[in-house]
Amino acid sequence: MGLSTRAPAYVTIVTPFLSHFIFFSQNQSLNYKLIGGQAHKIISSVKPHKTISSVKPLSSDAYVTSWPSLIKLLMTNERWNMKSPCVSQDTPQFSSFLDYPVNYPNYPQPHQNQSPFFFFPIKPHVLHLSPPIKSRHQSPPMTLMTPPPIDPEEEEMLVPHSELGAEGPQPMEVAPAESVSVVDAPVVDDPPSARFTWTIENFSRLTGKKLYSDVFFVGGYKWRVLIFPKGNNVDHLSMYLDVADASTLPYGWSRYAQFSLAVVNQIHSKLTMRKDTQHQFNARESDWGFTSFMPLSELYEPTRGYLLNDTCIVEADVAVRKVVDYWSHDSKKETGYVGLKNQGATCYMNSLLQTLYHIPYFRKAVYHMPTTENDMPSGSIPLALQSLFYKLQYSDTSVATKELTKSFGWDTYDSFLQHDVQELNRVLCEKLEDKMKGTVVEGTIQQLFEGHHMNYIECINVDYKSTRKESFYDLQLDVKGCRDVYASFDKYVEVERLEGDNKYHAEQYGLQDAKKGVLFTDFPPVLQLQLKRFEYDFMRDTMVKINDRYEFPLQLDLDRENGKYLSPQADRTVRNLYTLHSVLVHSGGVHGGHYYAYIRPTLSDQWLKFDDERVTKEDMKRAMDEQYGGEEELPQANPGFNNSPFKFTKYSNAYMLVYIRESDKEKIICNVDEKDVAEHLRIRLKKEQEEKEQKRKEKAEAHLYTIIKVARDENLHEQIGKNIFFDLVDHDKVRSFRIQKQTSFALFKEEVAKELGIPVQCQRFWLWAKRQNHTYRPNRPLTPLEEAQSVGHLREVSNKANNAELKLFLEVELGQNSQPVPPPAKTKEEILLFFKLYDPLKEELRYVGRLFVKATGKPTEILTKLNELAGFASNEEIELFEEIKFEPNVMCEHVDKKLTFRASQLEDGDIICFQKPLQTGTVKCRYPDVPSFLEYVHNRQVVRFRSLERPKEDEFSLELSKLNNYDDVVERVASHLNLDDPSKIRLTSHNCYSQQPKPQPIKYRGVEHLSDILAHYNQTSDILYYEVLDIPLPELQGLKTLKVAFHHATKDEVVIHTIRLPKQSTVGDVINDLKTKVELSHKDAELRLLEVFYHKIYKIFPLTEKIENINDQYWTLRAEEIPEEEKDLGPQDRLIHVYHFTKDTSQNQQVQNFGEPFFLVIREGETLAEVKIRIQKKLQVPDEEFSKWKFAFLSLGRPTYLQDSDVVSTRFQRRDVYGAWEQYLGLEHSDNTSKRSYAANQNRHTFEKPVRIYN
Repeated sequence: MGLSTRAPAYVTIVTPFLSHFIFFSQNQSLNYKLIGGQAHKIISSVKPHKTISSVKPLSSDAYVTSWPSLIKLLMTNERWNMKSPCVSQDTPQFSSFLDYPVNYPNYPQPHQNQSPFFFFPIKPHVLHLSPPIKSRHQSPPMTLMTPPPIDPEEEEMLVPHSELGAEGPQPMEVAPAESVSVVDAPVVDDPPSARFTWTIENFSRLTGKKLYSDVFFVGGYKWRVLIFPKGNNVDHLSMYLDVADASTLPYGWSRYAQFSLAVVNQIHSKLTMRKDTQHQFNARESDWGFTSFMPLSELYEPTRGYLLNDTCIVEADVAVRKVVDYWSHDSKKETGYVGLKNQGATCYMNSLLQTLYHIPYFRKAVYHMPTTENDMPSGSIPLALQSLFYKLQYSDTSVATKELTKSFGWDTYDSFLQHDVQELNRVLCEKLEDKMKGTVVEGTIQQLFEGHHMNYIECINVDYKSTRKESFYDLQLDVKGCRDVYASFDKYVEVERLEGDNKYHAEQYGLQDAKKGVLFTDFPPVLQLQLKRFEYDFMRDTMVKINDRYEFPLQLDLDRENGKYLSPQADRTVRNLYTLHSVLVHSGGVHGGHYYAYIRPTLSDQWLKFDDERVTKEDMKRAMDEQYGGEEELPQANPGFNNSPFKFTKYSNAYMLVYIRESDKEKIICNVDEKDVAEHLRIRLKKEQEEKEQKRKEKAEAHLYTIIKVARDENLHEQIGKNIFFDLVDHDKVRSFRIQKQTSFALFKEEVAKELGIPVQCQRFWLWAKRQNHTYRPNRPLTPLEEAQSVGHLREVSNKANNAELKLFLEVELGQNSQPVPPPAKTKEEILLFFKLYDPLKEELRYVGRLFVKATGKPTEILTKLNELAGFASNEEIELFEEIKFEPNVMCEHVDKKLTFRASQLEDGDIICFQKPLQTGTVKCRYPDVPSFLEYVHNRQVVRFRSLERPKEDEFSLELSKLNNYDDVVERVASHLNLDDPSKIRLTSHNCYSQQPKPQPIKYRGVEHLSDILAHYNQTSDILYYEVLDIPLPELQGLKTLKVAFHHATKDEVVIHTIRLPKQSTVGDVINDLKTKVELSHKDAELRLLEVFYHKIYKIFPLTEKIENINDQYWTLRAEEIPEEEKDLGPQDRLIHVYHFTKDTSQNQQVQNFGEPFFLVIREGETLAEVKIRIQKKLQVPDEEFSKWKFAFLSLGRPTYLQDSDVVSTRFQRRDVYGAWEQYLGLEHSDNTSKRSYAANQNRHTFEKPVRIYN
């Protein structure tokens, strides 16, 4: 099992939750490992290894099938992060590199001669229960161990178990007799899970390189443990789980197991070294485990406890799981329901759509939304959703969602972005609510999903209470710190005490002790609970997923404990008893994963799992208990031994719950049938289904038929000069015949006679041939022998491409009365030529006919006939050109009329273009001859222009040439816009992958040709974005443009000014320029420039700072007058930051800043009461409203509330606090700025783009 000395170099690209890829190059020989962003040469006997980590998370459903598509995914990343470790200490590996799946089934395969690069995906070290074409990603395996952390320098390389230093195959070594094996479970029990204990005596005296345990049985399969006592060419113990009988198993075998391997600490059992993983074992991956399981120095150190009396104890916990054949499952037949196809990363959408579809009242309302037969599903959300629901109800196979996502205004790029189920639910329901207005189903969304709660603050010592009623469509429930749904509701209505520094300012009563909370006024018929599985970890500065155990009941009683969740105004006659309808599950980690749903469509005991296209019946345990999260512990096979249990974290857990109120379930789970569907929709969808069924039938019978495409003169007349200009015909637009393969060609000719009215004896068929110059021309007529064969045989002989089509040209000769006549016999001396006529004045090219000519003849002999075909005078002078090829470049050469056709190398199927020569003094033409016109046609490009301000909308189109230079393009755009100065046009290219404008515009004359402007890696776009500037682009490029918001000192107004100055200018120059544009409170007023970000002031720009590096794209530049009080600060005075803030009740009272921040001078000894007077005057807040404000000193987001008597300056002792914006005087009051009807989603993964539905 040695390695070849000519092992190719390889690169592994590790992408989170996506299959790894390996690229082999025969030319690479360097050996580097990227560590901390630096490349370090590695000296070892392993293959050259380079590891790169991409930071942009890819959806769990994205699957890369080719080198270009991988490049496409990588190119859409904004940057590469070379810092994060790529292969963890716990990454499981192959024990043998020669077992690597070079011919991994169901993936793209490298071929023998592919060079210099080829690739194949490597099965990721995670569970794959679905088909290989889609990856179902779990979070990376955990290491369950308690020893001290391993040094990062010992990070494990992605190296399989081959004897890496060996030059040739190594014989299997026999284990010494000292080893003793114990199987904890009897073989006859055939358990699905068991623990195997292997006691290895005289461990340090083992001489073999590797050692196998005895065979043990789990799940009906034979297993054994493989170890390398001195390491598999590493300074670690190497350990793997091996399929013991792999060499004798039948072809195509596979089995899946979750397992852990452990070296028992015989002194302190808690320090046992244990690592767990899972793997799909097969012939090429018959063992799996850890090359660097634990350092040999630890293992052989007697005081560590792993080797006691020279005995080592190894444990293997194995759980075998059944793998179901994904493709043989018929969801409709097995369950009565069908799934939804995944477009790339739309599993989150599929799970939500299935949930909404199985709320029949909602489905009925969607069916009753008004649509017309003239609507197109791709442009109408109601029609697209009706179509989708109808197909889910009546189709026998899984349903596509492309029409629906197109109706959202999404493109392919959007379909490969994974979003949050909760956010999509809200955005979609908002859209439907808006679309339902003014229709018979108006208000349905509110009737189903809207509930209300009351926020209250009630004083304890005085009779004062403030309440505010709010609506909700779903509730966000805490998971962390809560054992179940009831605990989350308890926390939701938990009363907060406002006392001490946090007293409430009540009208007329001043600061008072109070209690604050939320109670529910009413619950909706359909209750949607969003479980907060994702939250921000402030200590780690990242989003994390909460995988804690969290239980939810089958029946949820929200009237429990005498209605503890209800407000006094709630209607107690409504019984708030709910039954569980659906459980939406997220499987994976914070950076990606997979969504699916468990649903009870009729609220019966039968649960169904909707996992994209696959629908299966499940029991309640699988739908509920197994979705609680937490850890799972496999049962011990031999409880008599004091062994640690085999535990692993469950990364699949409930993320959203849907409950239906018992008293409303008859109304909600109603009957929905075809009568609810508009007639035009039924007709349209039944027609689509019939067409789909016909296509399916044709596809199933395709091997029995041959498609014969017959091109005729009529097709050439119709197409040349309109649809095509090069070659002769588009074969997809000619008459086609579907003929059984065994049919004789003679019978086919009779069919042609019947269909086209051409007698059999008048038909002569020519075969087409693809030439080496990539043109496609009639090559030769069929011989009598060929016409005597069957259609199928003729297709196989003539078609080397081996597809199901036979392409023919039908030659029909016409007599004097324009009726078909039998064609004369063709001699070897005759050549069939096709003729096109070009008119340079009209810039038109058209087909005029074909002629047989003698090879020894000359063009002069046919000039009269050509003039007749063109409608010219018989003696008209004409020029001839041969159209030779058009890819990659046009080749069209002049034909010498004095040479013979043979001397001009003309043959059957060649094309002659002719024209009248232009006379001197005639009108000047853009394209005076055939070659120049064909060059123009070949390079012309219709470009769709969009305003950069409206990047989704085509505004106008222009026909340009790919050879146009930069000036040509902007001149045409300026001309279309009636703009005198083309240099004021600025262009931006299109990103073909993101379907967005590129971040940087095109510099003035920064590209040579239009083809360069439209190129994006290996693709060409037809979209350009434009801006009309107020100054010429060359001048603008020498300037720095800043947008500055000027805040007037005395008026409540903010005006945005665009400042353009040379790049070497300073902030002082900006202020001087601004003074000429704004109204100052007095002529001597001084200005300053501030950097404001998220409602905080981060910087006062020095007047001498250069503006070239100031970025106003992500934060606001604010200019304001410097108040007089700030100019004469005393030694004890302080200039402090003052910000507005509120507390987000849905995010654990997290501080949220809003509004305009400002500076304030505080004097020594000044109390809060005195400061408040100045703040109220500055902000001009009415007394009534200002009395409700609270004031606090905030440091790093934590408020300390102040009393009127507090001296404010004592809180701000230092002037030079780093990050002064994090210590500020906070003004707590409600944010009155407009908000969405739903609360902003704080539960979205940080990497996701917001969900948008454009239409």
